Amino acid sequence: MTTPTIKLNDGHEIPAVGFGTYQIPADGSTYKAVTEALKAGYRHIDTAVAYFNENEVGQAIADSDVAREDVWVTSKLWLQDFGYEPAKKAIDVSLKKLGMDYIDLYLIHQPYGDVPGAWRAMEEAQKVGKIRSIGVSNMTPKIWQKFVPSFTTMPAVNQVEWNPYTQQKALRGLLDPADVKVEAWAPLGQGNQSLLTDPVITALAKKYGKDVGQVILRFENQLGIIVFPKSVHAARIKSNLDIFDFTLTADEMASLVALDKGQGMHDPDAPGVQDMLLKAFDVHAND
Repeated sequence: MTTPTIKLNDGHEIPAVGFGTYQIPADGSTYKAVTEALKAGYRHIDTAVAYFNENEVGQAIADSDVAREDVWVTSKLWLQDFGYEPAKKAIDVSLKKLGMDYIDLYLIHQPYGDVPGAWRAMEEAQKVGKIRSIGVSNMTPKIWQKFVPSFTTMPAVNQVEWNPYTQQKALRGLLDPADVKVEAWAPLGQGNQSLLTDPVITALAKKYGKDVGQVILRFENQLGIIVFPKSVHAARIKSNLDIFDFTLTADEMASLVALDKGQGMHDPDAPGVQDMLLKAFDVHAND
């Protein structure tokens, strides 16, 4: 089965469901998981400099029987490398680690510090073909208004926390008119048990003979949200992609929209987030 795609505002088509590699270690686990994902039919892999597993993502794709041009690869620039010159170097480092000539989508990973300088470097890399699409992540309406009006290029996506309990309605009001697509990190709530046992969702799972995760992912897909659930278990990797053989009705969609609690686990606007994130990783520790 070919995964349906979603058209971005720059004309590129991104597979609607991808495979996330956040917190999968680079001890062979990422290689194995990405290999399983490609075998299961995924053609969209999401990684980042700060995941420390770009090498294994690239190697798994290179060793697979899937052509490079048939896999959408996303990586992200860590805020340690923001600014024009540092970002230019970091893009080349990512390409080298991935073992690729281009990256399909490259994102501003955390929107703090010299975001405009980093964005200029990304725009340049896009012009010369090192990156196909460029975007941002974790931008709230406040952060979006601070930076994006001065960008020459409109971001193709904003990757944010998104699931039925965290639906980012104010943000979508800002993004939709510019045709900026939302990508969901934590599309299944990162193990939030109240979400995974919510009676509205479990009833739909029973009705359609699906698991709760599949109902949630289908809901997100029907809203045009790009998702990339993560798992290291082969059966779950397969089932997370098996969401296109049923369609939620308008009433069912409305019942899921009504679950929104208007807040998530992570608040990018909270004081001290930038410092906390800068201390969280040193992406040059092994340089």
